[in-house]
Order: sequence, then structure tokens, then C-alpha cells
Amino acid sequence: MKLHWSPRSPFVRKVMIVAHELGLVDRLTCVRTVAATTKPHAALMEDNPLSKIPTLVLDDGTVLYDSRVICEYLDGLHAGRKLIPADPKDRMTALRRQALGDGFLDFLLLLRNEGERAQPSPIHVAAYETKRAGVLRALEREADALARAPFTIGHIAIGCALSYLDFRFAHYHWRKDHPAIARWHATYCARPSVAATEPIDDS
Repeated sequence: MKLHWSPRSPFVRKVMIVAHELGLVDRLTCVRTVAATTKPHAALMEDNPLSKIPTLVLDDGTVLYDSRVICEYLDGLHAGRKLIPADPKDRMTALRRQALGDGFLDFLLLLRNEGERAQPSPIHVAAYETKRAGVLRALEREADALARAPFTIGHIAIGCALSYLDFRFAHYHWRKDHPAIARWHATYCARPSVAATEPIDDS
């Protein structure tokens, strides 16, 4: 399988962590693909008209995107414990947490893009900052439950978002006011799948 891949993308990292957790890394051929917001990638668009990564091309030519779809596909390729639980209640919890982590990443990426503009919009920056603070408060309340629960796609998505906060916004020093989720994130970062997928700014 061909994966359009970047060592900087948090959504690609999410897919790679899933692949490591499930023992599927050897089945992926990672193709370095630059998918800049303002520069559509012509070759990538042949597989994904959205010009976004991750994009997975299966051996039969079928194309899958985005990270949620790819992760669910990979979770169906093994017979072990699923990262997306089958039990309805546990499944909804895992998918809600995935939505929280993915949504957190969405506006962190928008915040970074806004900050790179010649004249960032104060209204947009303030809105993203308010959301960032709200998500961290919510995660602080949920940290103990995350720590107790079996590892799922929700844990991966939330962990990727917090790691991206470190990668691109280290000046926030978010751990000081959020000790519980900081402790959980430390255990998350110690997992071999997470250590093996550390982001690299190769721009």
C-alpha cells in the first residue's frame, strides 16, 4: 500500500501510530508528499482531489482518505484487539475522543497558518486561542478516565494533538496549568509506536 506521507503532518502521524500499534508498518510504502495549504500538489491530486495527506492507495488502486477512514481500514486488517472498539458504548467514547483530538488539530493548523500571514486576523487568532484553552480544560477533566481506559483511536488522536502543540507551539507551556493531562501525555509519549513517529521539521 502506498501512503502519501510527511514527517511533519500530525494526521499522517496518527495513521503511522496506528500502523505501528497493529504491526502493519511493513505493509506501507511511504511516499514523501508536500501538501501545502496554498499550493495544490498536482501528483497528489491524481489520488486525492483535495490535495491533502494522509492519502492511502491500496494495492488494487482503491484510494482512501482522510486519517479517520485510513485508520478504520487498517484496524480491520488484523485479528487482535481493535483500536475502534466493537462495543457500542466504548466505540462512541473512542470516536468522540477521536473527534476531539482531530478537531483540536484542525484549529491548531489554522492557527499556525494564520500566524504565518503578513497580517494575522486578531479575531481569528482570539477564537482559536479560546478553543485551545477550552480543549485543554476538557482534557484535564478527562485525563484520569483516559488513563484508565484501554488504548483506542481516541487516545491516539488526543495524543497527536498534544504532541503537535509541543511541536509547533512550544511557547504555550501548557503543562503547568494542566498537570493531569500532562501526566497522561507523558505515558502516551513513552509508547514505542509514538516514539517511533516523532515529527521532523524537514522544511
